[in-house]
Parts: sequence; structure tokens; C-alpha cells
Amino acid sequence: MQKRVFLLDQPTHRSISQAYALGATLVLGGPVSANKLLWALAEHASPGATTDAQDSNAAASIGTTAIASMFAAAANRATIDVEGAKEAGSKIADHIAENGLSDWLTTIRRHHEGTYQHCLLVTGVAIDFGLSLGLRKADMERLYSAAMFHDIGKATIPLTILDKPGRLDAHERALIETHAAAGYDVLKDNKSISPEVLDAVRHHHEYLDGSGYPDGLGAESISDVVRILTISDVFSALIEDRRYRPPMSREDAYGILCGMHGKLEKPLVASFKDVALNR
Repeated sequence: MQKRVFLLDQPTHRSISQAYALGATLVLGGPVSANKLLWALAEHASPGATTDAQDSNAAASIGTTAIASMFAAAANRATIDVEGAKEAGSKIADHIAENGLSDWLTTIRRHHEGTYQHCLLVTGVAIDFGLSLGLRKADMERLYSAAMFHDIGKATIPLTILDKPGRLDAHERALIETHAAAGYDVLKDNKSISPEVLDAVRHHHEYLDGSGYPDGLGAESISDVVRILTISDVFSALIEDRRYRPPMSREDAYGILCGMHGKLEKPLVASFKDVALNR
């Protein structure tokens, strides 16, 4: 797969979407040091890449293009290509079923960063969790669709905050926490999206003890899809590479999940162990 690194002086959801549509394998925003550019050129797929690596890159490219397109459409209040996003989720599911989660995590960490990296990691982790639980095909489709769409509300938040190279202040954190309800508002009138997926988009930051947002739901109001997606989302956030901290190991991230007493469904966290550590 040929390397195509795009440099954007002032990245927006629209310009990033356009870059991926033109065939970018990585988009870097803002001032880019010579060392970072050399890293990007060295780390991306080489002409001698194996067929498996090429397949991974192709699946990642399809997923990134779909997510970038969704974000750009949401930011510009344009029509979202729902079927394209679902098709991308299906291809990612097929790839992970054949090649495993570890391969997917390695590919995404190498080729993407920031918000789009997170969306692709969550989708991959949720898919592998669903596969490990033996979910039926219809349930898997709902799960990977929810994962693809779960953070679309972040399209309403400036990239300077989403990809800030440091910790968020209280105002920025409050703005970030509007994304779940904003995503629901973006998608709620789209007849192609099921109620279960809409519910997951709005409630993937809810906790069983009622301490989550935006609605402070209790355990009795949180669906199975949301419970699976929330575990996948928290784990992915911990293992991804943030500009202000290195990625946490999978073992340490799973330890954090186990310590979230009362917030996550304990039997599901136990079932997630194999996904977190071995798959």
C-alpha cells in the first residue's frame, strides 16, 4: 500500500475528510516537525508489506474514510452516508474475525491518531467483544453500527479541543461531554438508524450507578448494547496514544476496568478479559 501522508495547516473535519477521500493513509495537522514527518514516512506500509498487512491497511482505510465522511457531513449539517458507515463496519468485522484484534490495534495505532483513531479502536474492540460473546449476526450489526456512530457528536466540537495536546480544562471537558446528546440529535431523524443504535450513541457514557452522562441513567435503563459499547469505549480510550500521555498497556487498562466498581457490569467485565489480554 503506497504511503500518502497529508499535511494540513489548519485541519477541519471537512479538510480531513477530503484528504482521506483523496487517498491519504495518514493526516497530520498543525506544525509538523521533521522528526514526526520522518516517523510517519518510516512507519507506514512499505512495498514489501505482507498480504495480511495490506488487508489490514485496506480495512483501516475504508473505516477511516467512512468516519471522516460522517464527521464532515455532521459538521456541515449535510446528509450522512449511513449505509456507507454500516458497510465499513461490516468489512472491519470480517477482517477482525479472520485476523484478530491485536492485528487491528497495531494497524490503527500506526496509521491514525486523535479522534478518528479512537473511533476505529472502539469499533474493533466492540466487534471482537461481540464475537467473543457469540452474538447473533443481527446483534453484531447493531453493535458495530453503534460503535461506528458513537462519537459522531464530536463533529460539533472544534478539533483544537478534540485533539488538544494536553489535558482539558473544566470548560473544555464540559463541552466534550455534550457530544453524546449532540450525536443523538444529529442522527435521530435518520430512518436508517435503529432505535437501539440511537440509544447507544446517546448513552455510551452512562454508568450502572447513575454517575454517567447525559441523562444519569441507572442500571435498569441501560441496554446490553450500551453496556458492551461502554466497556469497549473505556478500554480503547486507555490504550490509545494521546498527545499528553503514552498508551496504557492492555493489562493495566483491564485493571482499570476491574476497578470501576458499580459502574460497569461485572460479569461482562469478566467476559472481556480474554479480549483485553489475549485476542
